Amino acid sequence: MAQPERAILAGVIRSGGDGADARLEELARLAESAGAVVAGTLVQRRAAPHSATFLGAGKIEELQQLCYETSADLVILDHELSPAQQRNLERKLNLKVIDRPGIVLDIFARRARTREGRLQVELAQMTYLLPRLTGRGVLLSRLGGGIGTRGPGETKLEVDRRRIRKRITDLRRAIAEIGRTRSLQREARREAQLPVVALVGYTNAGKSTLLNALTSAGVFVEDKLFATLDPTVRKVRLPNGRPVLLVDTVGFITNLPVQLVAAFRATLEEVTEADLLVHVVDASHPDWSAQVEAVREVLDELNAGDKPVVHAMNKADAVPHTEVRRIIEEIGEGVAISALQKVGLINLLRRIGQKLPQPLVKVRLLVPYAKARALSQIFSQGRVLRQDYGAEGIAVEAELPRVQAQQLRALVRKAN
Repeated sequence: MAQPERAILAGVIRSGGDGADARLEELARLAESAGAVVAGTLVQRRAAPHSATFLGAGKIEELQQLCYETSADLVILDHELSPAQQRNLERKLNLKVIDRPGIVLDIFARRARTREGRLQVELAQMTYLLPRLTGRGVLLSRLGGGIGTRGPGETKLEVDRRRIRKRITDLRRAIAEIGRTRSLQREARREAQLPVVALVGYTNAGKSTLLNALTSAGVFVEDKLFATLDPTVRKVRLPNGRPVLLVDTVGFITNLPVQLVAAFRATLEEVTEADLLVHVVDASHPDWSAQVEAVREVLDELNAGDKPVVHAMNKADAVPHTEVRRIIEEIGEGVAISALQKVGLINLLRRIGQKLPQPLVKVRLLVPYAKARALSQIFSQGRVLRQDYGAEGIAVEAELPRVQAQQLRALVRKAN
C-alpha cells in the first residue's frame, strides 16, 4: 500500500491581520481529506503576497529547509496562486505545489460517485488546470501522480490545449443536458405542488446527518470535508401534515473555487429553485460566524440570498445552552438541534412549516374591466397561466396562495 503524501502547509497573513490558526486548521483538514499527512506549517506576515512567487525569498529558503527536514512531497498554499506563481514556486522548491482551489478540486475528484458528479468535477478541474499547463508537463512527469492529478489524470493534463478545450466543450454540453433533465424533474415537482426545502451550509456542518435523521435517507456520512457531493432528495411530512421535499446539497467553504460554482451550477440550481433554505450551522465550531458569512456569500453569488431561511444550530449538544442562545440572538433567529442525537428535530420541522410560503391553488377568475387593477395583484402574488379578454371582462387562470385566492374571489367573479 502506497504511503500517504507528506504536505507542508503555507500561508500569507497580512501584517496586523489575524485568523492564521483557524485558516491553517481548516487547510489541514482539507489536506487530510485529500489523503495527505501534514508534516509542518509555515506562515509569513507581509503587506501583500510576492507577485512572482507569492512568498518572499527568505521565506522560500525557510520553506525549502522545512521540506527537506520533514521529507515533504508537496506544499499546499492557503490561497489561490496565479499560474506563474505556482510554476515559479515549483521550480524553486523542486516539489509539487498546490493552492487552496486545487486541493478542494482534488477532494471533489475523490468524492464524486455519480456520472453527473464526475462530469462536473472534471469540467471544474479542466477549467482550472488549462492556464496552468505551460511548463508543468515535465514537472508532473518527474513528480508522478497523487494529490492534484486526480480526476482527468496525468496523461490528460499533458495533451495539447486544443484537445483540452474540446473536452471542456463536450463536458459543458453533457452537463447542460443534465441541467435540462433536472429542470424537467423540478417542473414535475411543481406540478405535484410539493414545496422544496434545500439544506445548505458550510462543509461538515451536518447536513447529511440531518437529512438521515429526518428521512432515514441513508446518505453517506463521514467526519471529513465534502463527504457528500451528489444531491439527495427525500420526502418528509411536517407536523402540520404538509409534505415537502428535502434536498441535501454540496457543502460550501470560504473562497469556494469559482470553477466549482460554474461546473456545479446544474446541481446548485436545487438551491436557487428551492422554496425555503435550511442553513445548517455548526454551533460548536469556534469560527461559526465566518462560516455563516461564507455560506451567505455563496448564496448571494447564486442569486439565492433573498430566499426565506431557517437557521438550524446543529451540534447544540456540544455547546453550553447559553452559548447557543447567544448565537441564535446574533443571527436573528434559529432552532437549536443535534442531528446526531435527533434532538430538536420536531421544533425544526415546525419552524419550516411556519416559514414556508403558502401552497398555491389553481383558480379561474373573471375580472371586470372596472376592476382591472386586480390583475396587478394576481401577477405580483401568484403565477398567471392564461388570460383571455371577453365582453364581460378578463378571464384569468392563475396559481395563487390560498389566502390571496379567497380575497380575490370576494373582489371578482369566479369564471365558468
